[in-house]
Amino acid sequence: MSPPCLDPSTAEFIAFEGSHRLAQGALAPVVLQVKAASQARPLARFMVFNAHSSEVLDFDLRGTPEEVLARIDMKPELVGHYGYNRIHGGVISAVLDAIGSAAVMAALAAKHMNESPAQRLQRFTKLGTIDLRVDYLRPGIGEHFTIHAHATRVGSRVGSSRMEFRGPDGTLMSTGAAAYIVS
Repeated sequence: MSPPCLDPSTAEFIAFEGSHRLAQGALAPVVLQVKAASQARPLARFMVFNAHSSEVLDFDLRGTPEEVLARIDMKPELVGHYGYNRIHGGVISAVLDAIGSAAVMAALAAKHMNESPAQRLQRFTKLGTIDLRVDYLRPGIGEHFTIHAHATRVGSRVGSSRMEFRGPDGTLMSTGAAAYIVS
């Protein structure tokens, strides 16, 4: 997955349940719809695609609506240091920001379940990154990486999340903390 396709403000995703298109749009609302549908129909199969690259995304839908877990595979386009086949730090920060914002969007949607889906989607258009801190703890070397985000707070104006970027063996490689404007 290339970094521009991870930008939650420009990327578009499509989710299918079997051959039926379930959702299309920004990452967080699409994942929320997949999560809701998977809870209603636990035996159904779902696929989420990046509409720009046609790449299939993997999501772990266990956990609360405030948690998001994603995985990316290492590719030549993501390399920052060719001598070590190390993922670029910009990719790490973009992924942490995208997944952190998705966790805040999920928590925001869960907080406003009494509103119509259109009203909840309208709330997502106001979301923007205020502050992002990334700590690079180890070199990003591996075949794939998992990213976990948890919304720690969603208030009336600001939401915050904490994120982790882990290697294939679960080793913590980077952490992030972010604040997002939500209104």
